[in-house]
Amino acid sequence: MGYLSECSDTLAGRHRVASEGDQLLEVLAALANPHRLRVLAALRTKGRSYVSQLAREIGISRPLLHLHLRKLEDAGLVTSRMELSKDGKALNFFEIAPFDIALTPASIAAAALTLTTTPAKISPQGDDHG
Repeated sequence: MGYLSECSDTLAGRHRVASEGDQLLEVLAALANPHRLRVLAALRTKGRSYVSQLAREIGISRPLLHLHLRKLEDAGLVTSRMELSKDGKALNFFEIAPFDIALTPASIAAAALTLTTTPAKISPQGDDHG
């Protein structure tokens, strides 16, 4: 992959195989949210963490954090692992997956050629934005 190295093993290990362009869109969509950037920053700074602890650190609810973690995990940017605490509680620990994103005009153009999503039809007069 031209734009995404190291993370490709995580992405390729999923059940569905997306094109390079589709993977790029998924990663960029996952990163295009301030809460998810804060999640990645917290995991980078403090290391792996379980949901309740991470929610307290970031200052968002656990249900909202779960949504953001799912998006990050689907994009291959974080991994999770269920572990039992000493008192027998199941805790879902999250940590950052190794990734290195390099965007260049050439890598974007190459990824665009592999997109499986089709662009919305635009009338000859343009869309609402002109």
